[in-house]
Amino acid sequence: MTTPAVNASRIPEAVHRRRWAILGVLMLSLLIVVLDNSILNVAIKTISTPAPTGLGATQSELEWAINAYTLVFAGLLFTAGLLGDRLGRKKTLLGGITVFGIGSALAAWAGSPDQLIAFRAVMGLGAAFVMPATLAVLMNVFEREEQPKAIGIWAGGVGLAIAIGPITGGLLLDHFWWGSVFLVNVPIVLLALVLMAWLVPDSRDPRPGRLDPVGVLLSIVGLVLLVYGIIKGGQLADFTDPVVLATIAAGLAVLTGFVLFERRSDHPSLDVTYFKNKVFSAAMAAIALVFFALMGVTFFAVFYTQSVRGYSPLQSGLLMLPLAAAQMIFAPRARLLVDRFGNKATTTGGLLLLAAMLAAFAGFEADTPIWALEVVFFLMGTGMAHIMTPTSVVIMQALPREKAGSASALSNTFRQVGGALGIAVLGSVLSTAYRNGIEDKLTVLPAAVRQIAGESIESTLGVAAKLGPQGRALVAPANDAFLHAMHVTALCGTGIALIGALVVALFLPGRQERPRQSEEEQELVTAAE
Repeated sequence: MTTPAVNASRIPEAVHRRRWAILGVLMLSLLIVVLDNSILNVAIKTISTPAPTGLGATQSELEWAINAYTLVFAGLLFTAGLLGDRLGRKKTLLGGITVFGIGSALAAWAGSPDQLIAFRAVMGLGAAFVMPATLAVLMNVFEREEQPKAIGIWAGGVGLAIAIGPITGGLLLDHFWWGSVFLVNVPIVLLALVLMAWLVPDSRDPRPGRLDPVGVLLSIVGLVLLVYGIIKGGQLADFTDPVVLATIAAGLAVLTGFVLFERRSDHPSLDVTYFKNKVFSAAMAAIALVFFALMGVTFFAVFYTQSVRGYSPLQSGLLMLPLAAAQMIFAPRARLLVDRFGNKATTTGGLLLLAAMLAAFAGFEADTPIWALEVVFFLMGTGMAHIMTPTSVVIMQALPREKAGSASALSNTFRQVGGALGIAVLGSVLSTAYRNGIEDKLTVLPAAVRQIAGESIESTLGVAAKLGPQGRALVAPANDAFLHAMHVTALCGTGIALIGALVVALFLPGRQERPRQSEEEQELVTAAE
């Protein structure tokens, strides 16, 4: 597959002049979509409290309040990107952010856990149309030579949103009720709608071809089944459960059918020949593997800081600031290393740094100096910045500009599925290792509560708190069992990151390829003019 260089038609000068303002508006919409998922983690304990403080949600209901968003989001990302290419990115962006805002307002005033789950699914529906559209619009308002810088800023915004979510949630919960973590989205959505309508130009694929309803339906069903099976396996901490295996197998079978159908179709939703390009495929694999490792490990980092170290949710959120700071500093500048050393060296170096920092968690104990955790978070963010920017540029520039929505949707789908797998699989590893480490210490408990107490460190500490002096004897064993489980899980995440490093080292282009591409691009631009 040849990499398309540029459109023959140049970007209108009026659009080009306001491109950085447009990027700012896109960042605003991206911020609330990404931030909302991390902000909910802080509110979980409050939502589980009985009314009127919370909703009295059970553990299963809380998990689905999180997963309903992820399930709908991941399942519809690819379809949303296709519709953006066909109908216009500005229209889908405005529609998506509106649906997201309505879902946020409804979630804030949910009267039961079931309502909260349903409204979170509505928010996921809106977010699925926002996320790919932001990157697609970006690709259409920046010329090729500025795209790496713009994508770097975009990637830094994702990191910022992930980090400030817990801080924002902690501040809101200190002063308002649990619904404020959703209601805060509404004024931001209104501001974003006004700015988008004013600044953002519309763009679409000028030759979208015929509709492919069969392909679209197969992609939705396959992704939903796959992600549901992954989530269910993580909840049960058992991927050998027949229902889990059947759901994942069905999802993979439907997605295989989707690929086969698209290969034979004369008007495919997805041109699967793009994946014959080893560079494109390697970049996709790198994104999935990175988020597999990162999401799985940051999942246990919250329990480490709060349950073992005793920090509050707000303090735990503040501890994540170095991760955000590093991404904000280095993501926009990662292109400079790519220019000097190439995609291969930059991305491989980022993955090796990330792997080293994940391995560092295997040495953390209850009394490890907190500055060491801050250094690890900062270096993790540095590694992420030098992975996300180069791989995103490779993916977005591998497809024609008119297919930018599809490219962005594919990238985000791989990211979401990889992250869901990371939380489910590494979460299962953490849960199993913890149970194995604590179960022989729970024999002093009544049989009725033994199973519940062994589910997680939070469950053990919750039961211990109700037992008084007898329960205090469980605190130290619970911390020890969790630390051991964290060490095992961190090493698993390290292995995944190293696999990613091997993939990009083998298939991403080195420094010498960029000048040749630039010469080809210049020739095409000259010919077009």
